[in-house]
Amino acid sequence: MADSNFIDYVKIYCKSGKGGNGSMHLHRAKYVPKGGPDGGDGGRGGHIILRGNKQMWTLIHLKYRKHIKAEDGGDGSGQLKTGKEGADIVLEVPLGTVAKNAETGETLFEIINDGEEKILVRGGRGGLGNDHFKSATNQTPRYAQPGEDGIEGWYILELKVLADVGLVGFPNAGKSTLLSVV
Repeated sequence: MADSNFIDYVKIYCKSGKGGNGSMHLHRAKYVPKGGPDGGDGGRGGHIILRGNKQMWTLIHLKYRKHIKAEDGGDGSGQLKTGKEGADIVLEVPLGTVAKNAETGETLFEIINDGEEKILVRGGRGGLGNDHFKSATNQTPRYAQPGEDGIEGWYILELKVLADVGLVGFPNAGKSTLLSVV
């Protein structure tokens, strides 16, 4: 049996990026004996995004790409430097694609317009650096927040196919004959 080039149902495993950890860093300089906290925030983890493309008509490009993972966010560092954001993964899908959660069966959204982008799996938030936790009573906090984990799970992408023309009629009315001539 030959493989079909038209695929309208795909089940994929997606994992968004983990957020970067906040930095626990204290300012150090030659002539500053007690520098305060200057730990930067962690970067956001990468999203997995679906983008509508009117030039596409099948999900065959996702049939053999079952596991999709976005990049993790970078950790924060000293001098209030924020970590780098994880790169997003953009999956192009044909118009009329419906995204569902495979475990619950819940419909998440539908891609209708060309160029429309919707986030399928959101990346984890980056953790806060120790600069956010300073106060009048705790001027040198030795704590930084870890980044949030990314979301992972199985998702179903299903293509809604709408017919342009429908033939309705009584039996032996000539529907098949009409189609064979056209």
